[in-house]
This record gives sequence, structure tokens and C-alpha cells, in this order.
Amino acid sequence: MEPSQPFPRTSPGRSFLKVNEAAEYLGISPHTLYVWRHRRKGPPSFRMGANGRVMYRLAALDAWIREQEAADSRSNLDLDPTKKPRRFRSGGTVTA
Repeated sequence: MEPSQPFPRTSPGRSFLKVNEAAEYLGISPHTLYVWRHRRKGPPSFRMGANGRVMYRLAALDAWIREQEAADSRSNLDLDPTKKPRRFRSGGTVTA
């Protein structure tokens, strides 16, 4: 799927996902989401309601996925390390 296209939604009209739903949406385990949340990594989440259920905004998940794609040198050719000039420890560059 192209990055400019929206990701498929789990059901029409849903804006928020529970941990299990968000994990399924991302294709990872709920445990991974809990670990990321504990380490303050991964997609943004928040507590909702009196019981403080952890929730994920669907739009935030989509934005986080786009950020991951943009930060990956395999998806973003501007970050491809093979296109940068080689550097030596002295700071010089290779000349052809």
C-alpha cells in the first residue's frame, strides 16, 4: 500500500482502539504495545475513562506508521546510507 493512502480501518466510524485492537491493527502482539508504552516508545496512547483504559487514536496510529516509514532508509531514499560519500576517520572523503 502506498504511504499516501489511508490505512484500512477496523470498522467504520471508529476513532479509538483498545490495546488488543491496536496491536492487531499494527500486526504485533499486545505485549509489545505494553512494553513500548512502558518504555515511552511506539505509537502515542492515553488513558480514557474512569477506569483509565489504555486507548490508541486511530489517526495517531496511522501517523506513527508514516513516521516509521519516513525514518527507514529502505523506504526513504533520501536516508539511504549507500548514497552518501565515504568518510575516513580523519574526516576526509573518498575522491574518484
